[in-house]
Amino acid sequence: MISRIVAPLTVGANRAYLRWRARPSHSTGEVEQAPPARPAHGTEGIEVVVIRLDVGAEAVRRSIAVLSKTERHRAARIAFDRERRRFVVARARLRELLATRLATRPDSIELTYGPHGKPAVAPGSADSDLRFNVSHSNDVAVYAFASGREVGIDVEAVRAIRDADDIAARFFSHRENEAYLALDPRDKTIGFFNCWTRKEAFIKALGEGLYHPLDCFDVSLEPDESARILRVKNTPGDECGWRMESISPAPGFVGAVVTEYGTRRCATLASPLAAAPPRDDA
Repeated sequence: MISRIVAPLTVGANRAYLRWRARPSHSTGEVEQAPPARPAHGTEGIEVVVIRLDVGAEAVRRSIAVLSKTERHRAARIAFDRERRRFVVARARLRELLATRLATRPDSIELTYGPHGKPAVAPGSADSDLRFNVSHSNDVAVYAFASGREVGIDVEAVRAIRDADDIAARFFSHRENEAYLALDPRDKTIGFFNCWTRKEAFIKALGEGLYHPLDCFDVSLEPDESARILRVKNTPGDECGWRMESISPAPGFVGAVVTEYGTRRCATLASPLAAAPPRDDA
C-alpha cells in the first residue's frame, strides 16, 4: 500500500497538488486532485484520479465481476495476458469511480461511445451531467471527471523513440515542430511527449480523436513552460474556450488534461489521418 505523500501538479501559473492515498480497491495506490488554493481560471471542479494497473490475480478476478458482457468479450480478444489484465483493472476501476460519483452500482452503469470512440455515460443510465475521459500508459491509468463540460486526458511513459523527429515533422504543427527542433538534445524527449500528450488530450476533449487535424492548433512543449493551448486555427489559445493543465502522475510519466470553459469560439474540422505514432494506451 502507498502511504500518503504530496506531489505537485502544474496548473497554469499556479500550483495545485495531487495527494496519494491508499485505497482497498484492487490494492492499488490512488491519486486524486486536491482543490487548489487558487484555481486557474476555467479549471475548477476537475478531478484527476491515478491508479496502478499491475495488481494481483485475486484483484483481477474481482475486477472482472463488475464488467459488462461486452467488456468481457473485448478483454478476451486481447492476446497478451499483461495487457488483458490491465484492461480489466482499468475498466473496472472506471466503473467504480463513476459509481461513486453517480451513487449507483458499478455493474449497473451503461457506457456509450461518440462517433470517434469517446466514451460517455449512456443517457438514462444515470441522472447526471458527469463527463469523463481515460488514458493509460504501461501500468499507469489516469481518469478525469468534470460536471457539465467536456474533458480530455492523456498520459505517456517518457521513453526514447527512434523516429521521434520524423513523427514530430509529420504530426506536430509547423510552430510546434520548430520549437521541438530548437530544444537542447537533452530536452527533446520530454518536449516530444509534452507536445504529444497535450495534443492528444485536446483532441480527446473535442471527441474527435485523430480525425481532428493536428496541424490546425498549437500547444506549448518546452520543459520549463506551462502547458497551454497557443492557437486553434485563427483563434488565440486564451480565447478558444479550452484550458489545459499538465500532470505528472508518476515518476517517468507526463500527461495533460484539457477542459472546456465559457463559450467556445474556435471551430473544429474533421479530417482523417492516415496513421498515428505508436501508442500503448487503450
